[in-house]
Amino acid sequence: MKVVIASRNPAKLRAVREAFSLQFPGESIEYFPASVDSGVSDQPRSDDETRVGARTRARNASQLMPDADFWVGLEGGIDQVDDYLVAFAWMAVQGTTGRIGEARTVTLPLPPAVKALVDDGMELGEANDTVFATVNSKHRGGAFGLLTSGIYTRESVYTEALVIALVPFVNDLY
Repeated sequence: MKVVIASRNPAKLRAVREAFSLQFPGESIEYFPASVDSGVSDQPRSDDETRVGARTRARNASQLMPDADFWVGLEGGIDQVDDYLVAFAWMAVQGTTGRIGEARTVTLPLPPAVKALVDDGMELGEANDTVFATVNSKHRGGAFGLLTSGIYTRESVYTEALVIALVPFVNDLY
């Protein structure tokens, strides 16, 4: 099986590998990272924009490398909910028939200091690194890892959502 991952981010790559190994145990799987356009802003600022970004990445990956079995788009986003800024991500998995399985991660409320930097135009990953005095956290645990002391990480919540996005491809009821 060939899986194209529309990202080169190590945390995203690990999440895809883990989800596919859970849903396709014993299957021989080759993974191919690819850089493709999301069709949305670098920092999606709504649920809809984030979902569109994931779907567009999967679709663009299928056009870039059409000889695969699955194409995976992952898109992290933020949104304003009441007075809070929240972080989440959408996963989109496209199969060879064009069917797309999708799922969204849990939602993480962000601290006011992160919100203030994002509101001033900083991307979430950079804002997290500034507030938490880290470097390139989005390639590791991300905001989830920083705020939960590693109980949950960007990789773990992405893996969970990807397992769900793969359900239509592994369950006969679909």
